[in-house]
Amino acid sequence: MHPTTSSQTIGPFWHLLEDTDWADLTRFGMEGEVITITGHVYDGAGKPMTDACVEIWQSSPAGFGRAATDGQGRFTFKTVKPEPVPGPGNALQAPHLAVTIFARGLLIHLATRFYFEGAAENENDPILGLVEPARRGTLIARAAGPGVWELDFHLQGENETVFFEV
Repeated sequence: MHPTTSSQTIGPFWHLLEDTDWADLTRFGMEGEVITITGHVYDGAGKPMTDACVEIWQSSPAGFGRAATDGQGRFTFKTVKPEPVPGPGNALQAPHLAVTIFARGLLIHLATRFYFEGAAENENDPILGLVEPARRGTLIARAAGPGVWELDFHLQGENETVFFEV
């Protein structure tokens, strides 16, 4: 018998996406600066993925959320802006969200991060520092209005997002 469990697509839990409360991480009383994060998921041809699932996690007991993309490939979450957290070697990591993407054609989910433009800690983040400078922008969200941060994810192609092996 093989000692590990194989990776699965979102499988029988797709119905959880029908409950939009999963996209509101503040529903359990998280405290801090309430923000909206949004963006799109695009396939390798640059077409919006209208049937993807985006999950986010941040360092908080209530820091997990899940949202489906809409007819334009857009996802939206309501959460609290994360704080810096300890990372590898106890180095301070920049405020970020861990992101997992499930979508058609993917047998294994994709893992990436959602950093915030202008965060002073980005400069010394131990994980962001592993990404070649020319590609770091694929991980850094930009302000799209007061309290709104936007970052698109491209699964392949010229603007491909940096994904991590986890």
